[in-house]
Amino acid sequence: MSTVKKAVVRQGFRTGEYVVYPSHGVGQITAIEEQEVAGFKLELFVVSFAKDKMTLRVPTAKAASVGLRKLADAESVAKALLTLTGRARVKRTMWSRRAQEYEAKINSGDLVAIAEVVRDLYRSEAQPEQSYSERQLYESAVDRMIREIAVVDDVTETEALKKIEAQLSKSPRRLAKGETAAEGDVEGDNDDIAEEAA
Repeated sequence: MSTVKKAVVRQGFRTGEYVVYPSHGVGQITAIEEQEVAGFKLELFVVSFAKDKMTLRVPTAKAASVGLRKLADAESVAKALLTLTGRARVKRTMWSRRAQEYEAKINSGDLVAIAEVVRDLYRSEAQPEQSYSERQLYESAVDRMIREIAVVDDVTETEALKKIEAQLSKSPRRLAKGETAAEGDVEGDNDDIAEEAA
């Protein structure tokens, strides 16, 4: 078994490079190892997620099929940040179904899809408190965005958060319709307020 020390390229990825693994976010390929499994030699990317204190081994041949991808480019980051300024799109379905959809978007690893979750679950100071599960999903999505933007833009996570918050502050204040749906399927109560506020 040998661990390769110098920068090696496999499947378009190289050691030392930051990548996104869909269900874990931003990690760094620290090595490419060869292991023997059931008599077969298997080449693996060793992906380290320092913040989570976790290491993942991904077969190099399966990198694409598991969704391992390069970091978003500047254009994708700009598109994701622009998504945050849009109007929240909250469906009037049961929270459990919406939560599953949000979770799927977060775990897709797609920066724009993650931005949609942040936009839809964002609450300003003037808006009602989020439920525990809403807050958990929101924080998970924001954390994924922060990590990727920080690495792509070469800024600290605090600076990345400030960029995200600046964009969210430009979004239209969605008091009524979006809020009633987000609160857990209470229908109609605040619709009149929305009409007056608009």
